[in-house]
Amino acid sequence: MRLAVPLLLTLTFLPIRGEDRPNVLFIAADDLNTALGCYGSAIAKTPHLDRFAASGVCFERAYHQIPLCNPARASVMTGLRPDRTGVYDLSRHFRETLPDAVTLPQRFAEAGYFTARVGKIFHYDVPADIGTDGFDDAPSWQLTVNPKGRDKEEEPLVFNAEPHRKISASLSWHAAEGSDEEQTDGMIATEAIRLLGEHRDEPFFLGVGFFRPHTPFVAPKRWFELHPLESMRLPYAPADDRGDLPAASFAHNNPVPGYGLDEETLRRALQAYHACVSFVDAQVGRLLAALDNLGLADNTIVVVWSDHGYHLGEHGGIWQKRTLFEESTRAPLLIRVPGLSGNGRPCLRVVEFIDVYPTLLEAAGLALPEDLDGRSLMPLLRNPSAPREGGAVSQILRPGDDRLPGPVMGRSLRTERWRFTEWNGGGSGIELYDHAADPNEFHNLARNPSPETVRLIAELRAAFGKRAVATVPKTPFDPAKL
Repeated sequence: MRLAVPLLLTLTFLPIRGEDRPNVLFIAADDLNTALGCYGSAIAKTPHLDRFAASGVCFERAYHQIPLCNPARASVMTGLRPDRTGVYDLSRHFRETLPDAVTLPQRFAEAGYFTARVGKIFHYDVPADIGTDGFDDAPSWQLTVNPKGRDKEEEPLVFNAEPHRKISASLSWHAAEGSDEEQTDGMIATEAIRLLGEHRDEPFFLGVGFFRPHTPFVAPKRWFELHPLESMRLPYAPADDRGDLPAASFAHNNPVPGYGLDEETLRRALQAYHACVSFVDAQVGRLLAALDNLGLADNTIVVVWSDHGYHLGEHGGIWQKRTLFEESTRAPLLIRVPGLSGNGRPCLRVVEFIDVYPTLLEAAGLALPEDLDGRSLMPLLRNPSAPREGGAVSQILRPGDDRLPGPVMGRSLRTERWRFTEWNGGGSGIELYDHAADPNEFHNLARNPSPETVRLIAELRAAFGKRAVATVPKTPFDPAKL
């Protein structure tokens, strides 16, 4: 039996003394952005994640290597950038390029840990693959569990605001009858708690992956009622916000602002998204309570993460992912390593999700492979204000369409002050944003650059180094699955 789990990150660090080796609880959520209380959201209702963030380190500037499910998860789980995994779309498995790759849970298994997955850690087609192994990696786990709940049975009840699209790719939702525990994510929490109890006396690496808030936005009615429709507001954007942006900035699956839907429908989609976030928050709370009740919290590294950010109408109507803007590339990363001095303090340094792999190995006292692309976050877990250079690099590959003559590779560098993005090495457009003055990325400084801006762009372009290709890669990919 196989389990899938959403990723939320908490790290606990203890000296390694035989049977005292720290456990790892590796929690993932699907399409969860930073609309959480611990990240400053005024409308989020996420008490469990907020408390957890206050007990560990909340990385406020954590960025994914690709804001798309399959390639992002492949990079997290291998510790390698997309140009090394060869994964840019939703259909290619990283073992096609790297058959002998050793994933993060495999490293722990080699060290004598019990490794298990409940729910979605590697890629799944949601909701079609719920209850199956999805696009999993069998060598990574000794046990997998794939719950399937009431949400699968009630898919015909889902409201689809865009009937020409599948509910997996449209704004779609359902306020369900019944309890949390009847939903797939509630069952995932229940199964994970069972495994915590059964394996409490041996070191474990337990991956728990929640399917929400991925579309369709399904949660019990009480979570919708927690977020009244009248409190939902679409994000502000200047009327000319899109005027200084290249065509490649906008994802091929969302070329029309707000999908052309009316404001009330979009506000209902916002309500449904926040309802699902609160629902997932409650399931994370159940897991953390179980750690305490089982006496495991003081010897368990906990990580809570999401596979990318998620647009909720920014820039005049962008929804979902696949952009190189802040809302899509930035995602929650919460880590608690018991006993570390940094616990309870947020971290404002720019970090990458490929850093999770080496961080967990070091926190558990395991050897670090030499060929990883990420860097351990342990210095920041001890002192969240410690210096850290280099920035974060994200990529996205676009298929050709009416706007773009052939495939386009975008790459973006985020430093503590700047975001620099170029499409096909600049041939299909350039973007530059000053986050000190323009945190919402409304003003593209590369549109009419001054001589100083031209020099800055050259410096930022050089800073990419070998961390991301500038043009379309030679690795095969499926344009229909980008």
